Amino acid sequence: MSGPAGAPAPRDPGLQPERTRLAWRRTTLACTVASVLAVRMALHGGLSAAGAVLCALCCACWLGFLLVAHRRIHALAATAAPAAPSPRRLTAAVLCTGALAASGAALVLLDRS
Repeated sequence: MSGPAGAPAPRDPGLQPERTRLAWRRTTLACTVASVLAVRMALHGGLSAAGAVLCALCCACWLGFLLVAHRRIHALAATAAPAAPSPRRLTAAVLCTGALAASGAALVLLDRS
């Protein structure tokens, strides 16, 4: 649909920023739960040196993801048409999530041995 004189109509974001903000919040909650479970598993049955390192890595990854998500949530809430996130921040979120998953998997394998 076009506006007056054939100009494109301005973009109406609708509820898309709200849905995106809620998705960031859900993902942050999931990372929090995964981190808490990883710490619980590391402390179960005594804390080893490897468990402590993996536990610290999980917490650092969670804090990194929390920072990226917090900034994105505030950017989405600040304006009706927020700018796209920077590739650097998205890369940081992906790396934190991947490192958190790898640390959790290593804790599971460490617990089994």
